[in-house]
Amino acid sequence: MGRKLIAPSLLAADFSKLEAEIRAVESAGADMLHLDVMDGHFVPNISFGPPVISAIRSLTRLPFDTHLMIENPEQYLEQFRSAGSDMITVHQEASGQLRKTLARIKELGAKVGVALNPSTSLDLLHEFLEDVDLILIMSVHPGFGGQKFIPQTLQRLEEVSKMIARCGRRILLEVDGGIDASTAQSCSSAGADVFVAGTSIFRQPDRAKALLSIRMAVEKA
Repeated sequence: MGRKLIAPSLLAADFSKLEAEIRAVESAGADMLHLDVMDGHFVPNISFGPPVISAIRSLTRLPFDTHLMIENPEQYLEQFRSAGSDMITVHQEASGQLRKTLARIKELGAKVGVALNPSTSLDLLHEFLEDVDLILIMSVHPGFGGQKFIPQTLQRLEEVSKMIARCGRRILLEVDGGIDASTAQSCSSAGADVFVAGTSIFRQPDRAKALLSIRMAVEKA
């Protein structure tokens, strides 16, 4: 279904030297930058918001893949788009008016994404396949980096990949949580297109080597 994409997650980066971290993964061949936004309500952690995204926008040409793990995301879409987000992904579990929220993201000119937690039924996706450019399957419970990959994710990816094939639209299938070279290869075989990797890249001494190992793994699958 096209080239596999690697999206380093800024959440795992050293925030005291964000510019160097971003330039390191960009030069190593990252395809986009994954930005995990947490509000301390939808998930038990707080990360960063539009001001940080706006501040780093001028540092790179990489697309910003912004993942909103926040309650009532519809209230903040304009801010994240204005800050420089190219793709905005909202959680099915967090929005009481999901179709309207997805439509608004599209109106703002951003790519549209929807995310599902590990325990959320995949059946909910059927009615939104015509509205999204990306489906994000969480392979850990959202909120903190460095968690272990949930094995059942592979079956979920296979199911969603078949859904996408049947609908006939170009929809990216993204996986996030516990992704390293080993799990990325399994996810790639299961149909994933986009691989969000945090600690397995930013917590390694050689960012380029770490990213390359993931790319080699997903292309081998």
